[in-house]
Amino acid sequence: MIKLGPDNQSYVVGIGGGTGSGKTTLAGKLCERLGEENALLLQHDSYYRDLEYLTYEERCEINFDHPDSLETDLFAEHLTQLINGNSVEMPIYDFKTHRRKTETKLVEPRPIIIIDGILIYVEECLRDQIELKVFLDAAPDLRFIRRLKRDIEERGRDVDSVIHQYQSTVKPMHDEFVEPTKQYADVIFPNSYFNKKALSMLVYKMKVVLETHF
Repeated sequence: MIKLGPDNQSYVVGIGGGTGSGKTTLAGKLCERLGEENALLLQHDSYYRDLEYLTYEERCEINFDHPDSLETDLFAEHLTQLINGNSVEMPIYDFKTHRRKTETKLVEPRPIIIIDGILIYVEECLRDQIELKVFLDAAPDLRFIRRLKRDIEERGRDVDSVIHQYQSTVKPMHDEFVEPTKQYADVIFPNSYFNKKALSMLVYKMKVVLETHF
C-alpha cells in the first residue's frame, strides 16, 4: 500500500453531470479497472442530510436536487482528510427512508480518489480539491428513463412519484445548478450510451498519474 501524506497526496477525479447521465457507472468501472489498492469511489449522495426531525411524508417532499440538501462541507472535509492520508467514517444513506443509517463505513485513503454526483462542481470548497473534472453530457429524455428505472428498481419508488419529482425539482434544479457547472469541466464526454472510449482514456490518464506521482 502506498503511504500518503502531505508530500504525497491523493489525486482526485470528479465525475459530474445530470441525473441518469452514467456517472456512477463510469466511476465504478474506472475504480474497478484501477484496482481497489489504487482507487476508491466516494459518492456525494452518501452525504444527504439526515431528516430525522421530519415525518416520512414530509421527507418525500424535500428538494433533494438542491445543493442545500447535501452536507457538502462534511464531504469536502472528509475528502481533505483522505487526500492527506487519513481514514474517515463515511455516512450511509438510505434512499428508501430518506435517512442516514446509524452505522457508518470506514473509508481508507487511496492514491486515486474518484468522486461522483450531480452537484460536485457547484461549491468552490469541493471544486477546488478536484484535479480532473469530468462532465458526462447525456440527452434529457435518456437521463429521465435511466432515473425512472433506477428509482423503481433500487429505491422502491413508484412511477407517479418519480415523474412528480422529476417535473417539480429534478429538471428545474438541473437547469439552475447542474448544467451551468459544465463550464468548470476539464473534459466533457457525450454519453448517449456507455462511453467505452471515455473509460479507456481515463484509465490511461490515471495509470500515468500512478506512475509519475506515487
